[in-house]
Amino acid sequence: MGDQTAQSKQTENTVAEINQDELIMQQQRQIEKEIQDTTPLVGEKESLKALESEYTTDEIYLSKAKNLAQIYSFLRRTRPDGNCFFRAFTYAYLEKLLNNKEEYTKFRELARKSKDDLVELGFPQFTIEEFHDTLMEVIDKVGESGENGHAELHKLFNEQTYSDYIVVYLRLITSGQLQKEAEFYQNFIEGDRTVKEFCHQEVEPMYKESDHIHIIAMSTALNTGVRVRYMDRGAGTEVTAHDFPEGSIPSVHLLYRPGHYDILYP
Repeated sequence: MGDQTAQSKQTENTVAEINQDELIMQQQRQIEKEIQDTTPLVGEKESLKALESEYTTDEIYLSKAKNLAQIYSFLRRTRPDGNCFFRAFTYAYLEKLLNNKEEYTKFRELARKSKDDLVELGFPQFTIEEFHDTLMEVIDKVGESGENGHAELHKLFNEQTYSDYIVVYLRLITSGQLQKEAEFYQNFIEGDRTVKEFCHQEVEPMYKESDHIHIIAMSTALNTGVRVRYMDRGAGTEVTAHDFPEGSIPSVHLLYRPGHYDILYP
């Protein structure tokens, strides 16, 4: 009888744990749905005053928001879904290229060749082809839109399929760069994981957040400078800037707040 009671109790505990896990997952799905319903993939330009108004009761962040407003004119928010770095970077860079035909042409050629580079590194062509085609389609549509380039860019980046396919492909480019220079990047990876394992677990999957190693690899692969302003609770009132790759001239400016990237405009 005692054994049956213990077994019954154990079953009840297991069921309770499963129910609790299911409840947490349901809450997570609800939060994700609310974010999707209320936050565009890429928002409109906003004054830096909008950032200050978020922190009226937080002296540390308010002082840093005011400091940021002395350096930058506008902010553009991206959806906080783990893909924000790749989405913010690509949007901001393509937007900048609209005003620089020479740089646009160079980037288009680099993007075109990138598929062959990935295939050479061992990525299966049939897997990456559709994502590469989508990136090229967006580059061409934006580049050929003339005065409507900004509107076309904004429209495409807020269409889930186009936007997500570009993120997927940028993740693959980043993974390729990490694997190509595996000996160098191995030094930055914690634990016993190889670079390839790290790429499969932390770089290639959607919704995985990006860190320094992602930014260094991607900016190196695309030969593009990125300045990230880190807004946190660190000492001082200035928002620390880091350039990737080190010493490069930034083409893209991003704001990082714990777990999230938005676009900044000098």
